Amino acid sequence: MDDTFNLDVLLRRSVPVRQVDAGEKIFLEHETGNEMFVVVSGRIDVLTFGRVLEQVGPGGIFGEMALIDEGPRSAAALAAEPSEVVVIDRDLFAALVREEPGFALTVMRTLAARLRRR
Repeated sequence: MDDTFNLDVLLRRSVPVRQVDAGEKIFLEHETGNEMFVVVSGRIDVLTFGRVLEQVGPGGIFGEMALIDEGPRSAAALAAEPSEVVVIDRDLFAALVREEPGFALTVMRTLAARLRRR
């Protein structure tokens, strides 16, 4: 089962792509989260207490938990290499869940896979 997101859905909506440099912080653990991300290129490390929990590559998503439960970030995210990410805010997230069943399934599959790995 493929857990990568089809970026064409976002490109059709003209969602901007953000460039991040290697080592750049995307968010820190315990911060309030108002957006999630889809990796376009590069690699993002999701980590806690200096331990890498997951490396997210092209088509992968991260930061979605804060949009779902409105809780603080459970981990930090740093660019492991120069990367491009799409930023999905709360309004776009809600629209994608309503209008793009594949997006909602990708988020659910990603969460399920992460829970199973724990």
